[in-house]
Amino acid sequence: MKKILIVSTVSRQFYLFEQANIEVLHSLGYEVHAAANFADANPRLDALDIIRHHIDIQRSPFCLTNIKAFNQLKQLMKSEKFDAVHCHSPVGGVLARLAAKVVGISPIIYTAHGFHFYKGAPLMNWLLYYPVERFLARFTDILITINKEDYQRAQQFKAGKVVYIPGIGVDTNKFNVIRLDKNIKREELGIKNGTIVLLSIGEMIKRKNHETAIRALAKLKKENVVYLICGRGKLENYLKELAEKLGVGDKVKFLGFRNDIPEICKASDIFIFPSYQEGLPVAVMEAMAAGLPVICSNIRGNKDLIKNGQGGYLFEPRDVDGLVNYILKIIKDVESQVSMANLNKQNVSQYDKVYVKKVMNQIYADLNNNDNREEIHSE
Repeated sequence: MKKILIVSTVSRQFYLFEQANIEVLHSLGYEVHAAANFADANPRLDALDIIRHHIDIQRSPFCLTNIKAFNQLKQLMKSEKFDAVHCHSPVGGVLARLAAKVVGISPIIYTAHGFHFYKGAPLMNWLLYYPVERFLARFTDILITINKEDYQRAQQFKAGKVVYIPGIGVDTNKFNVIRLDKNIKREELGIKNGTIVLLSIGEMIKRKNHETAIRALAKLKKENVVYLICGRGKLENYLKELAEKLGVGDKVKFLGFRNDIPEICKASDIFIFPSYQEGLPVAVMEAMAAGLPVICSNIRGNKDLIKNGQGGYLFEPRDVDGLVNYILKIIKDVESQVSMANLNKQNVSQYDKVYVKKVMNQIYADLNNNDNREEIHSE
């Protein structure tokens, strides 16, 4: 039986983003091994048919423990003699590609879920990550990118092949089959009838920039709106204090981790996504599948999904007034809400997981035919 090693820094990568890939690999007859730091192991891993290997990988590229992790990966690759390696995350991608090169394993696949260097990224990101990714591309047989900006930039690298796929895929069907009484769901969430519901989904961390949305809400005090945040994170207390300070503590609902995201999306009116940095955000794709107008930051990844005035609006991440204006624009134009919702439901079909799995099936099926493989892309 053919064997493949999937490498990431943290184990949640496997159940959050790799489940479809694992299913494809099994269908092609691969035995799937997974290497990561399993200190964050979650019961959701038990549902995956993978052979686990704990590696002491650390997320910080400056942590000396990663030298130990490199040697662990090298030893694992020597002992298991894998037929291919597919790596993810910046640190996991560096260590796995170097180890595979040293051991002599080929082909090597690397999925960039969003390069840390991008238009508007801090100079330090460019100085640290860009030369590393450019150098390691020469050890990469297939470099997978998930947004147009990264795809264009990776063309300059010397990877064997650069491939674009439309993200990790979104399950549009789970939104299509929902039959929901909006009023009952809102009542369950403590929302009064007639209220405009704004929704954000994402960790409460700086990168997700919930602060801009809360500051925008403070300028909408006269409007009958409520802002829902689904997610957890280290900034939760700070954001709660900010909402209270701005006088909108009663208009922001911190819902934490949720298992009913499709229902919450269906019960909402407008999706807000003010991130500073993204690869290709699943949260936006799910909002589109639910038929929500989307107001999101004008950054890489988001721009692939939403065109300004089509399906929603784009604003600069720190532009509170710009966000306020777009919220009011959608609230006051019911016809626009409907047309944006319909357009988003139509456009998101190209990011459906069924299609993404077909593209990945082609990539994995051709692993042993590198010399004869036609260029794979999904544009």
